[in-house]
Amino acid sequence: MAMPKDNKTRAAETGGERKSPGSSDTLRVRAAWLYYIEGMTQSDVAEKLGVNRVMITRLLSEAKKRGEVVIRIMSPLAPLIELQNKLENRFGLERAIVAPLEDENDAPTRVIASAAGVYVTETMHNNMTVGVGWGQTMHTMLQFIEGRPLEGVRVVSLLGGIAQARRSNPAEFAWQFAELFDAEGFLISAPALVDSIQTRHALLEHCGLEQILQMADYCDVALLSCGGISTLTTSYRLGHVSEAERQSLIEAGAVGDLLYNFLDKNGVPVDHPVNDRSISMSIDRLKRIPNKVLISGGAEKIEIMQAILSAVKPSVLITDEATAKRLLDTAPA
Repeated sequence: MAMPKDNKTRAAETGGERKSPGSSDTLRVRAAWLYYIEGMTQSDVAEKLGVNRVMITRLLSEAKKRGEVVIRIMSPLAPLIELQNKLENRFGLERAIVAPLEDENDAPTRVIASAAGVYVTETMHNNMTVGVGWGQTMHTMLQFIEGRPLEGVRVVSLLGGIAQARRSNPAEFAWQFAELFDAEGFLISAPALVDSIQTRHALLEHCGLEQILQMADYCDVALLSCGGISTLTTSYRLGHVSEAERQSLIEAGAVGDLLYNFLDKNGVPVDHPVNDRSISMSIDRLKRIPNKVLISGGAEKIEIMQAILSAVKPSVLITDEATAKRLLDTAPA
């Protein structure tokens, strides 16, 4: 498989990253924040944003002409830029994307999905392998992605499916995502949770499913979402995890799940039979993927997001404004 060019290589060849319409404002204000407020050099700003120095000079000049830089950044985007920088510094992220949320009591699904759709549209290119999870936010994201025909793209589902014919089925999501880019889709044709350890072993070892997970080991980017456990999120609404199992998972210390790996507050899979029956990429394997994007938000997911940010270490976080503030308020100093 041809290896994709990294951001710096593409920026050097094209004179900067390609940005979709509307993203130039964010890039300009982000550059201004880093240069004027954070005190970084233009070269450092260029490296941070993955563009060349000529573009940074142009962006800073334009920011001045627009009146966005007058000792401080005069832009409604500035508070979000500050949140993004704090998240990046606190959790060691390569990039944080924070979507504005007018009322923190509103469900953040659509605003996160919209921001994620823009990011995915910009990220996709020829000859890449994309591992995908699932969930309501991921499903909503599909409508915000600008699909286009690409060559040599493979989309690999990172977990099994569900028996019910629902739109949020992991396999259906992976297939719809692949169709957006005329990509090949590789699905795990088994339930996300099976009845026993023995069934799991047989399916992985004797039915070819392990080969799909091995393909996912080498994906260029993994798009992930997580679920809380204190409320009836996707897994429990679908009846995939029973109420009795949910309660026993909580008693075992679980704060939520990532690809049906139920984790404690430290990001360690809890000792529970459900974890032994899941057919999905394990946390240990997931950690080895260098480019992981966590797309999640909501008050009920703070603990599991903290655990994932600490232990799994995604490279990119896409969330909403209210969740970003909660993560920073509750994170260890």
